This record gives sequence, structure tokens and C-alpha cells, in this order.
Amino acid sequence: MPNWLDTPGKNVPGNTGVVPAPNRPLGYQQIGTVSSAIGLTVPMGALVALIQAESQDVRWRDDGTNPTSTSGMTIAAGTILPYTGDLSAIKFIEAAASAKVSVSYYG
Repeated sequence: MPNWLDTPGKNVPGNTGVVPAPNRPLGYQQIGTVSSAIGLTVPMGALVALIQAESQDVRWRDDGTNPTSTSGMTIAAGTILPYTGDLSAIKFIEAAASAKVSVSYYG
């Protein structure tokens, strides 16, 4: 099944570095402390975020309920979640101590 990060007609190794239109870079954020549920600081005009869990797995929810260390969707450490939902609604928490979240925003 093709990944939406793939360039049409071209396989992009690792699916990194390619963002679907709109694709204007709008900023970067690193959240170094996710020991309690925390949201994003979204730049104006951002429509898409590439979200990477670093060091440890991270859990997220975007339904108005805070994630916990044992509930919510998981982003495995080292993987990227391409997120196109409501950027102001998504929140994160570490599944294990020392997790970080890195985010690149596009609009």
C-alpha cells in the first residue's frame, strides 16, 4: 500500500523529507519534557505536522481526552507520525521516562 508521504510515481526511501501539498515549512518544535500531557505550539498557517518520538515511545490523543502513559495511540521511538488532523487538539505524554517529541510544521 502506498504511503501518503511518497512522491506520486516515485518511491522515497524511508518516507522522510517529503510532505504532501501544502508543503511550505513553517517551523520546528522540540518538546523535551512530556511527563504530563502536553500540546503543540502551532505556528500560524500550519496544516500538517511530522511528529517524531525520540528516546522512548510516546502516546497521543486528539479527541479532547489527555493521553496517559498507558492509554492513547503509540508513536514508537524513532518513528514519524504524519499528522493532518486538528493540530491544536493533539496531546502527547511519554510512555517511559526521558521521551522527547520533535515536530516539523508545514502549511
